[in-house]
Amino acid sequence: MNRQAENKHETPAPILVAASKLAFVGRCYSLLFVMFAWLVPPATSVDAAERPNVVLLLADDLGWKDIGCYDGPVKTPTLDSLAANGVRFTDFYSGAAVCSPSRATTLTGRQHLRCGVYSWIADWEQNSQLLDREVTLAEVLQSNGYETVHLGKWHLGMPTPQKPKKLTPAEHGFDYWFGMANGAHPSHKNPTNFLRNGKPVGPIEGYSCQIVVDEAISWLDEEHNADKPFFLNVWFHEPHAPIAAPDDIVSEYGKLADPAAVYSGTIDNTDQAIARLLAKLHEVDAPEDTLIIYSSDNGSYRADRVGHLRGTKGSNYQGGIRVPGIFHWPGHITKGVVEQEPAGLVDVLPTVCGLLEIDKPENVHLDGSDLTSVLMGRKKKFSRHQPLFWHLPASGPSMALRDGKYSLVAHRGYEFPKDKEAMATLKKQIEAILRKAGTYDDEIAGGGFDKQMFEGFKNKEADKLRGQFIKLNMFNESWIPAIKAGVHRRFELFDLAKDPSQRTDISQQQPKVFERLKQQMLTINERVIADAPDWHLIKSGSQPVAGMSIEKTTKVHRLDSTRRSPFDAFIYVNRIPEKPEEGESAEDLAGRIFGRLANQEGRIHVKLPPGMKRPAYQGFKIALESGSESHAGRCFTCHHLPGLQQSTSKPPTPTLRNRAITKAQLHAVLANETHRGIKLDTTDINRLYALIQTFTDVLDSEFRNLILKTTVLDTSGESE
Repeated sequence: MNRQAENKHETPAPILVAASKLAFVGRCYSLLFVMFAWLVPPATSVDAAERPNVVLLLADDLGWKDIGCYDGPVKTPTLDSLAANGVRFTDFYSGAAVCSPSRATTLTGRQHLRCGVYSWIADWEQNSQLLDREVTLAEVLQSNGYETVHLGKWHLGMPTPQKPKKLTPAEHGFDYWFGMANGAHPSHKNPTNFLRNGKPVGPIEGYSCQIVVDEAISWLDEEHNADKPFFLNVWFHEPHAPIAAPDDIVSEYGKLADPAAVYSGTIDNTDQAIARLLAKLHEVDAPEDTLIIYSSDNGSYRADRVGHLRGTKGSNYQGGIRVPGIFHWPGHITKGVVEQEPAGLVDVLPTVCGLLEIDKPENVHLDGSDLTSVLMGRKKKFSRHQPLFWHLPASGPSMALRDGKYSLVAHRGYEFPKDKEAMATLKKQIEAILRKAGTYDDEIAGGGFDKQMFEGFKNKEADKLRGQFIKLNMFNESWIPAIKAGVHRRFELFDLAKDPSQRTDISQQQPKVFERLKQQMLTINERVIADAPDWHLIKSGSQPVAGMSIEKTTKVHRLDSTRRSPFDAFIYVNRIPEKPEEGESAEDLAGRIFGRLANQEGRIHVKLPPGMKRPAYQGFKIALESGSESHAGRCFTCHHLPGLQQSTSKPPTPTLRNRAITKAQLHAVLANETHRGIKLDTTDINRLYALIQTFTDVLDSEFRNLILKTTVLDTSGESE
């Protein structure tokens, strides 16, 4: 690749700037750095000029059994070739069962409720959008010297006259964008609603997938800086309804009026568009210089395109969330592999970071895992740090979890306040209109009446009433309190190895597995819900402040972080400063805290939460002490508060949070040559060990009790 190394983006994306302020430059390695260095080996530095281009191709509503390489009926030689020369996942999953939530998860590697997206977004009605505070894949790549381009459907929030302050792709890390808020209007054919960097383009002749690729080719020809790698985020509209494709393609799959044939034609047309894009990419760079990822945002709305799977789009059964997943990077990842490891779009951001050897977002909980070892032939063991998890509140079932061969689903124990009587009346009126026109069977062919209610009718009178139905059924932000307080009362467990169609609930036969997965599901969900913003309380167009929803959940005021350990409760109740003042070093901050504690001890004002006893408090003072005298650990010189890490050091100082280490390991590390100048006795080390145990997070529900149940430390005796 003929790129020149440059130091680009001196001012990173705003959210990255905020995150980076948690780390301050230090000169020495901490007492505990070597202890954890083996846990977090330093990343290999790779020059931006040597990094590959990244292309993410996302279909819209394409099912698991649509394309050729997944035994589907559509001719997709381009996609089949990518799969044959890369890695094709058999059990790959969308970020959610509907559009907007899945796209939020894809760009962030986080469960979409954390990102502010509860359901598909209606910009004219809802405040909901992808939160400004979220770190997107585009922002990560942009800060690493990439040109970033979004092409096609967005559906993560866009300004409207009703909600003019909503963000665009530009505010989420894209240098250039060409697309629209939601779907192509009036259909894939000759769309009229494309925007280029926020400005209307007007009617365009052609089909949406080809138009999007035309724009990609134009950008590569006219805008691309050949000295920089690029990220193309190509989100097609096909095969989402209302559908359209060239007659000559449709005719290969059936009659021109057959919805199934048109549906297949849109996928075939997209495959041909991707072929044109790949040809252009090969002109720009060698194939081995471009990482390509292909998938779909959710399962198909057609029951005949999800194979034997249960459910379709909108369902958290397998048919609604299982989609194609193809990774292609010749010469780097394994070739021609059919991979059975469960994976999904939630893994895209951490995997791209892993493959490119760049840092993941700092101080951000990623729900997805890095698939690099899987894609590289498993030279290292792959271990998912958290089961795949879905929570789409309006879905049925509303929650799902995949762990190995097991799938657990959960059903809501509460209802949303919908006008079901009015919705039923509209459905009857629409059916009557279609039957009177003699087009009922043609309109619903392949999808069923209920499914077509969400995809659209050709009959204008019927479709007008459908719009009223959609508005009544649409997610309402006033439901958020019910979602946050809601419980799940019915759970089903399936063994996907024996029962991929999810027909037999085995929760009674496997009680230990059931209880383990149920607890995992509820624990993950509790943390996800705690992060989810309260859009119904927010002024139109505004962004929720970080930690707002967590404060409401924990009933703890002024807490603006997501850290939830006994140590953080100690910091909170004692009003201990966590961040240096302007011009203050990390070492100076530690000294200021030490002096403050001495003052509080003199007035018997030191409070300890449950889980933090006297030895841990004494260990905290040892960690604060600087210098070379006895009992000075000087840990916080490098493990900076509040993140307990230092990413700017070389190699980076890892965080001390949520680490598992034995007392014997701690003693062994402190005997290392690196620490010969530190004078700690056995009692000091035991106290440091007690402090380390307080850095482990608890559930949000438990954190409130840590605040409320503190005890006062009597510095002359035991806790009172």
